[in-house]
Amino acid sequence: MSTLTRKRRVVIGRRHNGILMTPEEFDAIEDYDENYRYELINGVLIVNPMPSVFERSPNEELGHWLRVYRDQHPGFLDNTIFEQYINTRAGRRRADRAIWAGLGRSPDPEVDVPTIVVEFVSRRKRDQERDYIDKRGEYMAIGVAEYWVINRFKGTLTVFRRGVGENDGHTLTDREVYQPTLLPGFELPVGKLLAICDSWKKVTKGKKKKFKGTNE
Repeated sequence: MSTLTRKRRVVIGRRHNGILMTPEEFDAIEDYDENYRYELINGVLIVNPMPSVFERSPNEELGHWLRVYRDQHPGFLDNTIFEQYINTRAGRRRADRAIWAGLGRSPDPEVDVPTIVVEFVSRRKRDQERDYIDKRGEYMAIGVAEYWVINRFKGTLTVFRRGVGENDGHTLTDREVYQPTLLPGFELPVGKLLAICDSWKKVTKGKKKKFKGTNE
């Protein structure tokens, strides 16, 4: 009679935040707690809460606007997807939205660097610093042409462009409309997008979070 030794199944979760890991080990992860999102930064696993409804809803609307634009202006937008992993020099970032434009074909998300990356700012101060500083540098370094930071707390959209004052960025208020040259004919009304966040505030006011792993 033989005894079979089975490997213990490890489910990655919040308790694994801060462990050391290689990009290959990160890419091989199959079992994880879906209430959290995972990134690999400088060889360290970072476990963050999932985006809140205040981030997911406007992100979904932005995706809708982009797809309508693609149908009405063929030949410019190749594709767009939310919650996309991006291979950076420092590891693996999970962007709120990736946009590919100008390829003239369907992009391979594992190979093609996004033309535009979009992040919706979270409440925590350290997350905001990471969005404006750390991620900006990492995305620019791998060839991302534009990086959009949408801040519902300040009511702004800041656009960083690679090679053109990329450390400063251009900030638009909620009264302005952004017209990216990379997407001719596309208009992004900052105030209209941010108003979606306000509509959710009325519904969720005073309610407890359903999941502890949700980022407000």
